[in-house]
Amino acid sequence: MLTSQKVIDAINEQIGYEFSAELQYYAIAAHFAAEALPQLSQHFFQQAEEEKGHALRFIKYVVDAGGRVVIPAIDAPKSKFKTPKDAVKLSLDQEIHVTQQINGLVALARKQDDYITINFLQWFLTEQLEEVSSMDNLLKIVERAGTDLLQADEYLARVGLRSSFDSRTSQRITPGSLRTSPSHWRTGLAFNVQRPISNSEDRTHRKRLTMR
Repeated sequence: MLTSQKVIDAINEQIGYEFSAELQYYAIAAHFAAEALPQLSQHFFQQAEEEKGHALRFIKYVVDAGGRVVIPAIDAPKSKFKTPKDAVKLSLDQEIHVTQQINGLVALARKQDDYITINFLQWFLTEQLEEVSSMDNLLKIVERAGTDLLQADEYLARVGLRSSFDSRTSQRITPGSLRTSPSHWRTGLAFNVQRPISNSEDRTHRKRLTMR
């Protein structure tokens, strides 16, 4: 096994946290859908899918490292909110908490001199910076809208979250558009996790195009 059992156990816990976050975002998306706020609803459906993607990345890493995946029990998500601000604030707090958990994994890997895991976790550190920034901006938008959430919904449809950038595409993310992969990314088949293609794959792909 390429890493210690202690690190594998901690990552298995993180897999549970990621799936828990996914369910919470689905619950918030459903809440906003019931309130006839389609842009907010779509944004959180997208966030839920991203959390699932995070969990699948961790699962793939555990398998690749030679460990056993053990997914812990997951509590039911909160589904009722007094105000829309409460739902978004819960999301921001959740992203901050996940960031702290990822930092904890990095600290554990350092103690174990586990440089492979440290390298793997770098992607998550960058991702969490984007997630916290995006959710913080959304909270500010909702706070400015006050009781007129249609105004916030229309703003998201028109402008999106200005400071939210996908590090792979350097393009602004809007709630109405799912993250897309640039041409130099391919999707891993087993876990639907994006990875850069190798130079040999790229040459093969180019050769096939010229033969058509």
